[in-house]
Amino acid sequence: MTRYNLAGRTVAITGSTGGLGSAVAQALRERGANLALLDLDAHAVSQQAVQLGGQNVARGWAADVRHIDTLQAALDGATEHFGRLDVVIANAGIDTMAPMAKLDPEAFDRVIDINLKGVWRTFRAALPHVQEQRGHLLAISSMAAFCHSPLQASYTASKAGVWAMCNSIRLEIRHLGVTVGSVHPTFFKTPLMDHVVADPAGNTLWGGNQTGIFKFIDIKSVVKGIVTGIERRKPMVVVPKSHTIVAKAPGLARPIIDRIGFRGSTIPDAIAQSSRTGWNKP
Repeated sequence: MTRYNLAGRTVAITGSTGGLGSAVAQALRERGANLALLDLDAHAVSQQAVQLGGQNVARGWAADVRHIDTLQAALDGATEHFGRLDVVIANAGIDTMAPMAKLDPEAFDRVIDINLKGVWRTFRAALPHVQEQRGHLLAISSMAAFCHSPLQASYTASKAGVWAMCNSIRLEIRHLGVTVGSVHPTFFKTPLMDHVVADPAGNTLWGGNQTGIFKFIDIKSVVKGIVTGIERRKPMVVVPKSHTIVAKAPGLARPIIDRIGFRGSTIPDAIAQSSRTGWNKP
């Protein structure tokens, strides 16, 4: 496959000031990409933009993935500022560490709202701009999409949902020339994982992620996987690659179903007949 050259393209990242977001942003700048940095704290993203080279190549916008109007304003602004929007990375995410019997319902809802619905809102707001460039949408999921741990029902459900949602959206927009990918790393050290390790329940569950199958991998390998995934427009990125068989096993039949189940113009025809409310009720 021809390499999707990132030089001169504009990439938007939600959760840009977090551990993974910051590392990915730096790697993309090194590839020559212009960056639209989206996060909750306007001052933090402005400072991040300065550190990455200033407004000609990086600019920050305050945006909350729980509110699509803030995402729309930020992505519209980014497109106007840079003249184009090619790639959008839905990276914002949170976690919890408690069983269903203890977890506050509001905490469960917040994880789903940010991790799952936030990806949908990000893609929804970005699509009109990315479509013009026949670009790429990328969501940060997890190996938790396939390996479902206890005390993390909200997190595993959200990450499995992101994987499934990306597979659905990929079919919806493939005729537009827009590609969709999901990223599935195992554990790697970030401020989010620092909270997990510091939490007594999380430390008991994962053993501090120092040894065994739950041992941390280097964040550099995750960043490399993400950048390579964009450059090759991959539908799925698994880090490390040794976990690929675990990740792909649940969806072995999906490419066949995608190919033979929705032939020709079936999907565009169905889209043309659909309603904004989700149903055309008699």
